[in-house]
Amino acid sequence: MKLEENIERRNFLRNSGVLAAGLLATPLTGFVQEENFQNADSIYMIGPKEGYSPRVGTLLSTMTMMRAWVVDSVKDLTVEQLDFQIDDQSNSIGAMLWHLAATERYYQLNTFDEMEWGSWSDDIKQEWDLPMGLGDMGREKIKDYDIDFYLMKLSGVRAETEKEFAKRDDDWLMKAEPFFGKQMTNNHCKWFHVCEHESNHNGQIKFIKKRLPS
Repeated sequence: MKLEENIERRNFLRNSGVLAAGLLATPLTGFVQEENFQNADSIYMIGPKEGYSPRVGTLLSTMTMMRAWVVDSVKDLTVEQLDFQIDDQSNSIGAMLWHLAATERYYQLNTFDEMEWGSWSDDIKQEWDLPMGLGDMGREKIKDYDIDFYLMKLSGVRAETEKEFAKRDDDWLMKAEPFFGKQMTNNHCKWFHVCEHESNHNGQIKFIKKRLPS
């Protein structure tokens, strides 16, 4: 490659990288002044939230955006659509929604109450183990509920998460311990998992929606 061509190529790549960085740094809803950040109502504004420590608020804003996407995707579904299963190995949309609420509930107990995983009371297990485990039992029993039932489960646990997050600071978020007796992890990683777990099921929900009977 000629020297001139090599220099031109490097300049192109550098300028492209600057452009890409600028695009990634731009909120999806447009330009917002930094001083107005905390007053922005858009779910696409990921960052600190009033009433929360900086990292906790940023995490919560990410979880809020993901939850809004899930709710928007399912809010108009009928009972029949919520119960639909592609095959005998798949989970229904309704079951996955309840499962998301159960996952958040168990991480509340583990991180807020500092309970070892699975050590909670039988009453809690009776309420949440079925949607947490899904499987054949979930396919058999999680049905005939309307969308308000699932949204109530989701909003109920999220309200508790928001309340408890407000009591904690960034040091708590970084607090680490062995998880399931294995690798060290911290509360930030656990709650990031709650969010990415929801993202994973959101993709499954969209897949099933496209295959609902007409």
